[in-house]
Amino acid sequence: PDEIEFHLVDFKKGVEFKTYATHRLPHARSVAVESDREFGLSVLQGLDEDLSERGERFRAAGVQDLAGWRKKQPDDPMPRILLVIDEFQELFVDDDKVSQDASLLLDRLVRQGRAFGMHVLLGSQTLGGAYSLNRSTMGQMGVRIALACNEQDSMLILSDDNVAARLLSRPGEAIYNDQGGLLEGNSPFQVCWLPDETRERYLARVSELADERGTPRKPCVVFEGNAPASLSENQPLRRMIETRPKSRPVSVPLWLGDAVAIKDPTSAVLRRQAGSNLVVVGQQDEPALALTTAGILAAGAGHRVDDLRMVVLDGTTADDPNAGHLDVVAGHLPHRIDRPDFRGVGEAITELGAELARRIESGATDDPTILLVIHGLQRFRVLRKAEDDFGFSTDDAPPTPDRVFGELLREGPEHGIFTLAWADTVSTLERCVDRQSMRAFDQKAMFQVGATDSSNLIDSPAASMLGPNRGLLYSEERGTVEKFRPWALPSEAYLSAAGRALERREKE
Repeated sequence: PDEIEFHLVDFKKGVEFKTYATHRLPHARSVAVESDREFGLSVLQGLDEDLSERGERFRAAGVQDLAGWRKKQPDDPMPRILLVIDEFQELFVDDDKVSQDASLLLDRLVRQGRAFGMHVLLGSQTLGGAYSLNRSTMGQMGVRIALACNEQDSMLILSDDNVAARLLSRPGEAIYNDQGGLLEGNSPFQVCWLPDETRERYLARVSELADERGTPRKPCVVFEGNAPASLSENQPLRRMIETRPKSRPVSVPLWLGDAVAIKDPTSAVLRRQAGSNLVVVGQQDEPALALTTAGILAAGAGHRVDDLRMVVLDGTTADDPNAGHLDVVAGHLPHRIDRPDFRGVGEAITELGAELARRIESGATDDPTILLVIHGLQRFRVLRKAEDDFGFSTDDAPPTPDRVFGELLREGPEHGIFTLAWADTVSTLERCVDRQSMRAFDQKAMFQVGATDSSNLIDSPAASMLGPNRGLLYSEERGTVEKFRPWALPSEAYLSAAGRALERREKE
């Protein structure tokens, strides 16, 4: 592992690379299965930083290449880095910023990387298509291997006058060419076959050797695009749970899922400023429940018990297989969590409105945080705008829950009262929230919805192209759209352990 490191990225619908993560291959730094283009770009960005860092270290040591470094600095290991991308052409399927950035970074890596011990292995079933690897980048690829393919692909892989791969016929028959694809560099060979069970045995032995030798295992980023993210593996949340805040936090992250990039999980952040609310939109009930659960847990982890109160309106139906889950979550946390039933929703909202009015009148800035959680906005008719409400009001009109809800959204965050809401559709959201209050949701998370709904909510059809196990977080303040992989519903065992840890830190 101190001689070579791997970054393994697979864009196709398969799990060939997963076994390297399962066996904890000590050489692997990142392993991606069914990867998104954004994750592939993130890997390239990380390698570009490594390239710059190695360049600075080489200059400081007065060496030109990796061999010179190892000769001059024998006690400072610098492993070669091998980036393997299967179906790499997926990076370039759209002519957008991801494609353009990936093209620039990949070109820099293949041009400059070799001297610094950084190498690239690209695999693809075809190089044809509207967008693909730049010919100038392809020209830097010294070794070409072509299996049986058509004449056009043979010319793209090898060279314009080299169509030898068209003549291949046997399974596994290929041409090896280490002269930039020139015809005279062709060397026919037969690809070896490695059975899965043999590979598994070898990988298991490699892992055993690492343990026997006490080889340090560096962190490996594993991205499984075909599966939801695991909340139990959220390291920043774990640190929050284990560390008691010394004071009331200035901001609290509500973790939504693993980022589709090599970075911390994606989060919406609550601050005491206008618009600091979060709405989640989409018809995926279980992922929405997982996000609500993570939001409640993150709020609890970020606050001491006496600094936080939560009001949870649970719209989960009785026939839902996860009915009662939020009661379980609340039962494990030491914080105050009010859970009014359907008949008590209007009264709970009105009481929060009165608390907001008191805070506004007093001008106090040190009141405890209140988080209003509405899971299933579509199921609370009392929060819907009255059909005969045209925006007029009189001073002596009693406050109705729908009006108070709008006031909480607009004025609450500046006074420490925040809202986390899930609605199944944009139509539901619009029935409950007027245009002015909609702007109070500075942060909007979405699962896959129709192009029209996506455009109405975030001025982009991006959420219509998400697919399963994907979400988007849009921040009005920053003007950013971030793709993430939503959490799976955490187990009760995890929630129980988190609750015990929170109780333990309070006693300490």
